[in-house]
Amino acid sequence: MAEVTCPECGAANSGHGRTCRMCGTPLTAAAAARPRMQRKVLRRTDFLAAARANQRATNVLVVTLLAIGAVLGYLIGWNLQLHLDDAAALPAGIWFVSGWGVVGAVGLVGFGGVWSTVTFSFGDRIVLGIVGARAVTREEAPQLHNVVEEMAIAAGLTKPAIYVVETPALNAFATGLRRNRAAVAVTRGLLDTLNRDELQGVIGHEMGHIVNLDMRYATAVGVMVGLVALVADLALRSLYYSGGGRRRGGRGGGAGGAVALIILVVFAVLAPIFAKLVQMAVSRQREFLADATSVRLTRNPQGLIAALQKLGESAQPFKGANRATQHMFIVNPFRNFTDRSSRLLATHPPIERRIQRLMNLGA
Repeated sequence: MAEVTCPECGAANSGHGRTCRMCGTPLTAAAAARPRMQRKVLRRTDFLAAARANQRATNVLVVTLLAIGAVLGYLIGWNLQLHLDDAAALPAGIWFVSGWGVVGAVGLVGFGGVWSTVTFSFGDRIVLGIVGARAVTREEAPQLHNVVEEMAIAAGLTKPAIYVVETPALNAFATGLRRNRAAVAVTRGLLDTLNRDELQGVIGHEMGHIVNLDMRYATAVGVMVGLVALVADLALRSLYYSGGGRRRGGRGGGAGGAVALIILVVFAVLAPIFAKLVQMAVSRQREFLADATSVRLTRNPQGLIAALQKLGESAQPFKGANRATQHMFIVNPFRNFTDRSSRLLATHPPIERRIQRLMNLGA
């Protein structure tokens, strides 16, 4: 079937498609008439609706990640109870609500929350040190200070600390686990290349991360993903070295115990993969949300659009940027994700799609 050109963004689409693959515009009258599509179009043209939609999507993803951790903890506790508890004390069969499993689920999620809280106290300073950012005074960067002050006032926040990374690469990031103790860092290349409107759009985006507490999301999600991977690996190693979970007591040696072990092994293998996919999805949603927040603060989407175009053309790695911090930057310093990239593993949405959404918000 012949390709269909999107009337809004001009992207080529399959003739079977109902919506544009690039901007989501309905391509058929039937698709446009659907209530769900009408709400989607509103989210694409209203930055408040876009912000609410992205916040809901993030909440769903975080709940999904917590559910993955809880299920993994439950399966481990359930298997331990089947293999170690007194057989006489166990209910008939293996399909029962395991008290050990409930403790495992609550313990895994609870430990993730405690460790996230500990990380909140010093995570921002670690990031600034890793990247090699240094604080700059008003005398050194007067325009940068003025723009940050404007965006802080627009957002109703205390002015964050301002840092510069001495590299010709074009990039920026924000850090801060509390709104009143945050920092914004930009590269020297970005300061030297962008005009004031473009710089304002970038700072508005980074201020959006502070307003929306994205570092908290990123830190909490990162801790939970790492914890799921660690616990899953420990569970698999324990099964391997224990000879497949054979233990005295319980009824782990029967067919029921084997079924429980198989379920645990399958989930322990898949849980870290699913958790990582959720983490990347959260990162992409927060980038869209920060873009929408920038429009709300600046009332000028063209500044961020022009900045993203330049950043997309000039994104490059630099000393201090690494795989652990790549999701924090306004554009990924290692890879410019396109619409053809694997969306599931992308830390950022395609720049083309971000620009198209911004153009819709400015329409």
